[in-house]
Amino acid sequence: MDLELLIKGFIIGVSASVSIGPIGVMIIQRTLNKGRLSGFISGMGAAIADTIYAIIAGFSLTFIISFLEKEHILFQLFGGLVLLVLGTRIFYTNPALQLRRQRRKKSKLYEDFFSIFLLTFTNPLAVFVFVAIFAGLGLLNEESGFIQTSSIVFGVFAGSSIWWFFLSSLLSRFKSRFRLKSLWWLNKVSGILIFAFGLFAAVDLLIQWIKS
Repeated sequence: MDLELLIKGFIIGVSASVSIGPIGVMIIQRTLNKGRLSGFISGMGAAIADTIYAIIAGFSLTFIISFLEKEHILFQLFGGLVLLVLGTRIFYTNPALQLRRQRRKKSKLYEDFFSIFLLTFTNPLAVFVFVAIFAGLGLLNEESGFIQTSSIVFGVFAGSSIWWFFLSSLLSRFKSRFRLKSLWWLNKVSGILIFAFGLFAAVDLLIQWIKS
């Protein structure tokens, strides 16, 4: 492992995760409603998706990049629909019911993981962001070998994973300060925000269709 590239990849992984978009909103909502483990597992879904895109960008898998570029509208449509559904679902979620399920250990962690993974993975823009970052920082060139590229990719995964662990742990620590009424409002606001992200994606697609 190249330590310098590993550290740079780590910084990129953290930077790619800290922005509060629909993914961040959902993970915050899940952590406060369902607990630290649910929030962290959800975050790992995002971390794995980001790592896959970092692999595609880092190893210059041009045929996959071309496919994502060609089918980006389909990906955006799917991601937008998922946001609309999840936003509506969160809006009508009863926090008291979620807390009871958590106590009975009925939280489906695999659903938490795959829902965030799919939502993150349906944003093909991410791969182009990684390509731009890698190129802009001069991290990869024609002489970059497997070890150098793997160091960056592993750094991205480590940075993203540690960020979600830190965030879910921090939120969980202050969870006791949130009453049921606060969680109820959190679900309403989170649901509206996530639905708005999905609506924005749908409107953007409509504008692209009108222009084409």
